[in-house]
Amino acid sequence: MGRLTNNSTKIEGSGGSEPEISSSAPHTAPNSDKRDERTSRDGASIALPAHMVSSGALDRLIDTARDYAEASTAGNTNKAYAADWKHFTRWCRLKGTEPLPPSPEMIGLYVADLAAPAGKTPALSVSTIERRLSGLAWNYRQRGFTLDRKNRHIATVLAGIKRKHARPPDQKEAILPEDIQAMVATLPFDLRGLRDRAILLLGYAGGLRRSEVVNLDVHKDDTPDSGGWAEVFDGGALLTLNAKTGWREVEVGRGSSDQTCPVHALEQWLHFAKIDFGPVFVRTSRDGKNALEARLSDKHVARLIKATVLKSGVRADLPEAKRLEMFSGHSLRAGLASSAEVDERYVQKQLGHASAEMTRRYQRRRDRFRVNLTKAAGL
Repeated sequence: MGRLTNNSTKIEGSGGSEPEISSSAPHTAPNSDKRDERTSRDGASIALPAHMVSSGALDRLIDTARDYAEASTAGNTNKAYAADWKHFTRWCRLKGTEPLPPSPEMIGLYVADLAAPAGKTPALSVSTIERRLSGLAWNYRQRGFTLDRKNRHIATVLAGIKRKHARPPDQKEAILPEDIQAMVATLPFDLRGLRDRAILLLGYAGGLRRSEVVNLDVHKDDTPDSGGWAEVFDGGALLTLNAKTGWREVEVGRGSSDQTCPVHALEQWLHFAKIDFGPVFVRTSRDGKNALEARLSDKHVARLIKATVLKSGVRADLPEAKRLEMFSGHSLRAGLASSAEVDERYVQKQLGHASAEMTRRYQRRRDRFRVNLTKAAGL
């Protein structure tokens, strides 16, 4: 098989520490935090009935059921919900109360504290507060409780927060065709450059999330953590993805030239990296000459986009800090949605959206007023 590792080879950095959790409560004892995280992860509702006696076979089935329960939501979602619960239980301990059973009155106060915290703790956005509430509702369900978000103690406080603090969503800038061409032109033609070129072009043409790019395998079931696989045909590449919204197929056709063809870029990377099994996109040695076995982190895609945006001069009319803030992994998906001049339903299918309205949220262009309804109306 294609990739042999050398113990003396320096591995390309995976980088990045995990983001901190915003909190208006101080950090509590490590043991209690670990207990909360373990309870959330395992799923408190997965257990034997009280009248049954545990056995080795039943314990194994409980572990299996918990694994399936954890797989019911995406890994990043599980991490976020666990963090939400940890944050809320810390807050409850600080206020001298318990998180169970759910108290709409206390949760209303918690939401108010997130929007207008005391001291130097930054206020959370409305979208983040709503995400926190979703995380609490999920955690309560796992423990056999129901959180009524329509209860007046929660709903009226949240409505007031929205009225007072809501602002338009912060959307990332779309990468347009001329941008992606300029970005890939900055990449070298060593092994790492071939890999990064394939990542950018495939992610753009497929309208892929960054996790969907790095979780691809060469074949079906190559690895336990596979998020899908890629098949190359004469007409293009067929990606079968186990994505956020379930399984879907994405067709990536061949481009008009080898320089910008995502399928050609993928073939070049696989050929020169000698990859015929396992993850499609892996780390390379520090000198960029050897492909290793470790799958790339999805954070690499975000870093790659920001680095090539700066190098290529995309939106050079803006300060560097602003450009770094404007572009992210989602810029690839927004770029396809904004640039593909085809029937909207095809773009919707490619992105895996359940509704056309969601697809329209991704359609952002810099040349506004292309359609002038004022003139079309005769004015």
